[in-house]
Amino acid sequence: MSTLRPDLAKIAQNIPQGARVLDVGCGDGALMSELQSGKAVDARGIEIDPAEVEKAVARGLSVVQGDANRDLADYPDGAFDVAILSQTLQTAQRPDWLLDQLLRVGRTAFVSFPNFAYWRMRFSLLMGGKMPVVRHLPVSWYATKNIHHLTIEDFRLLLTEKGVTVEDSWFFAGGSEISGGGALSANWRAEHAVFQLSK
Repeated sequence: MSTLRPDLAKIAQNIPQGARVLDVGCGDGALMSELQSGKAVDARGIEIDPAEVEKAVARGLSVVQGDANRDLADYPDGAFDVAILSQTLQTAQRPDWLLDQLLRVGRTAFVSFPNFAYWRMRFSLLMGGKMPVVRHLPVSWYATKNIHHLTIEDFRLLLTEKGVTVEDSWFFAGGSEISGGGALSANWRAEHAVFQLSK
């Protein structure tokens, strides 16, 4: 049984056996480790936090310290079968540029992010009048790394503007995948979203 976060577990399920994978913002390499052992992928990672890089390298993973906001431009076109960006899009300086880079270096991209339109956040903001601190965003506004507060609908609009194809999508609340009600209802029902994309 996987010990990965639900969004990472869903991504792992959908990575082809033996794929060449780049995990952007890979953290301690938990996803890469599972993919290497379970699917024999050729996994590479880039991570800005030196402590996380150290943990990943200690696991025997191929991870370099770097800032995706600039360093992703150095990777060649089509170098990977899959590029992954999990819970990092909202921390990027230019999420639109980062999305372009993901789809340039990978034939397929997986992107996961917290949904700022989740109903508990809406309710908390409405009732309290201040930026919410909730389970899936547990840090105050002044301490968070999130600099772009996007919703599922915001992301869909960006994809449409860029002509990006949504191959699949999954939505989560309370640590479980939600179903029923259609994808449109996910904008208020989901805490997190995962999209599989291609250009």
